[in-house]
Amino acid sequence: MLQKRKWLLLTFYTTAGVMAMERACREADLPGRIVPVPRSITADCGMAWRCEPSLRGQVEALVDPNEVMGIYELEI
Repeated sequence: MLQKRKWLLLTFYTTAGVMAMERACREADLPGRIVPVPRSITADCGMAWRCEPSLRGQVEALVDPNEVMGIYELEI
């Protein structure tokens, strides 16, 4: 059985928003990936950006506040 782990998840209104986040993180050399949004939260586009919680400040500096729907720390 897989061990649950704490992750930072950013949800977006649009697919374009999550894709822009992926591009910005890649350019800033910040690790993370696009994942489906867990059932416990909702997002309009159904995708989220997942990364280590320790990167929260750096990731928040890159995100467009008009695109992000929510920021969560979840154990998944």
